[in-house]
Amino acid sequence: MTKISGKQFLHPRYWPTWFGLGLLWLLVQLPWRAQMWLGKQLGLLMFYLLPKRRQICCINLELAFPELSLQERFHLNREHFISLGRGLLETALSWWGSDESLARQTRIEGMEHLQTAMQQGGVVLLSAHFTSLELGGRLLAQHIPLHVIYRPHQNPLIEWRVARLRSKRYGKAIPRDNIRDMIRSLQQGHVVWYAQDQNFGHKNSVFAPFFGVEAATNTATSRLCKLGKAQVVPFFTVRTATGYLLRFLPVLENFPTAAILDDTTRINHIIGQQVREFPAQYLWTHRRYKDDPAGGNRYTLYPKENPCKSHKTPWSP
Repeated sequence: MTKISGKQFLHPRYWPTWFGLGLLWLLVQLPWRAQMWLGKQLGLLMFYLLPKRRQICCINLELAFPELSLQERFHLNREHFISLGRGLLETALSWWGSDESLARQTRIEGMEHLQTAMQQGGVVLLSAHFTSLELGGRLLAQHIPLHVIYRPHQNPLIEWRVARLRSKRYGKAIPRDNIRDMIRSLQQGHVVWYAQDQNFGHKNSVFAPFFGVEAATNTATSRLCKLGKAQVVPFFTVRTATGYLLRFLPVLENFPTAAILDDTTRINHIIGQQVREFPAQYLWTHRRYKDDPAGGNRYTLYPKENPCKSHKTPWSP
């Protein structure tokens, strides 16, 4: 692997990125409540300026929560963008936040489930894409050595900076496609933090219900546990009024099974339970339901006269 020198990022084309990173660093120095207020304003701005993402969120919410009224889903859509804005600042907080300050704002629930599993060997710490996901790894790494799975950033400067930070925060950072390293970490008895709840196409996926709707779902958790001889502990990070909750659920018994669809359905159900408790904080702007089992893209096939487009007062509070 070619070693990357920081000197190459002094080129003028990276100056806007340096400016953005510097601004985020400055914002992290503010009190937490001020950061959350700014995150709310940023989220509302994105809600107005990103109509395509707002549309994706709207369709996802209609598929997942058909029992809600149009106005209730609109309000949830708006609250989700507020959570997204706060999540952006929380990502910066995960990079540069104070250990002492973050520790004071963290409440842990169910840590005994992870400690029990760690006594038996490797553990897949199964997470989901809530808007505080990135910060969750930083908060947990203060308590246990943690190997994290990550998706490399498309901006090389950001990827370089974040890689340097990961090397300080975590025991090991593993690219999402490096299955061999994930298995090796599990076989060596490490805790591997992983979130499988995004749609990356049909490869290594099955259609499993998510909120009652068939969604292409990655099956990697079952394969990792089988090959790495590991246990699964569900783990979720959510934002509260005063800080953050790290929630561990009991070890998944009899997992994996011979029926990979049953395993995947079980995982989706567990994630869904947590999403129902904190619905605005789940990443609804991701094309989770893109693939239809009958073929095609749900977001392009969706009826043109859907509530997202026909709602007459999209900016009402």
